Amino acid sequence: MELGNYSMYADFVLLGLFSNTRFPWLLFALILLVFVISITSNTIMIILIHMDSHLHTPMYYLLSQLSLMDILYISTIVPKMLVDQIVGQRAISFAGCTSQHFIYLTLAGAEFFLLGLMSYDRYVAICNPLRYPVLMSRKVCLLIVVAAWLGGSIDGFLLTPVTMQFPFCASREINHFFCEVPALLKLSCTDTSTYETAMYVCCIMMLLIPFSVISASYTRILITVYRMNEAEGRRKAVATCSSHMVVVSLFYGAAMYTYVLPHSYHTPEKDKAVSAFYTILTPLLNPLIYSLRNKDVSRALKKTLGKCLSSGSVSTF
Repeated sequence: MELGNYSMYADFVLLGLFSNTRFPWLLFALILLVFVISITSNTIMIILIHMDSHLHTPMYYLLSQLSLMDILYISTIVPKMLVDQIVGQRAISFAGCTSQHFIYLTLAGAEFFLLGLMSYDRYVAICNPLRYPVLMSRKVCLLIVVAAWLGGSIDGFLLTPVTMQFPFCASREINHFFCEVPALLKLSCTDTSTYETAMYVCCIMMLLIPFSVISASYTRILITVYRMNEAEGRRKAVATCSSHMVVVSLFYGAAMYTYVLPHSYHTPEKDKAVSAFYTILTPLLNPLIYSLRNKDVSRALKKTLGKCLSSGSVSTF
């Protein structure tokens, strides 16, 4: 059926972030700057953790995985959006939309699980420091990383085929800057309420399981910190955990708005603003909040820069 084939496989049109902006090229420049800084800072984090032996610990290994996810996450969405603005076209093929949808869901899901499991690392480090080498061994770290990526992949494999099999016989214009589930479902000409309910339950579970781990871990951490006699030890524990809590609050809060709040709370403008926050700004904020302000990372950065400058001066000489 020709109409069915058209509705299933024709190109979509992404209306994007720039269409309703008074100064689109200023917004373009800001997003490009954020993208470059995000890619650079996360890449620096991965390189430092790989090169500096003092950072070869479970916490920094998990942070390197978070940085990798952030690089892939922002690279899935922002480059196409910027190129489309330059060349003046907004089309995205059915295959391209499906791929973007799958990669986005996989990375978002993996980051949800990783942030949840990282709280276990902080719990062990503060509440069971003597058993830390055993409870957070190399094998356990690998299991945490594999579990995070596997959980995200399952999310992508479950939701993407179902979302993309709906007939899109309404307008092909997606009032968004990437192929996100709620924006795509608005184009369907069939009833998607059952799927939306199932997706709602799935998202609640994906948020509830990691958030339960985080809540349990930080409850125990707060009790342990409260019982500490040394002010310095208490300060270090709070500083370490506060960074993680800020990142978790930002990422989970935005996700809860997008996938948990009822439709009556949503408008296209709000949806795009919240999505821009956790797809564009969060990959920038993660290394700044969580890593680069850390003394160990700052020391490793200064050490690496010193080596590069000294080797450069020697070769020049």
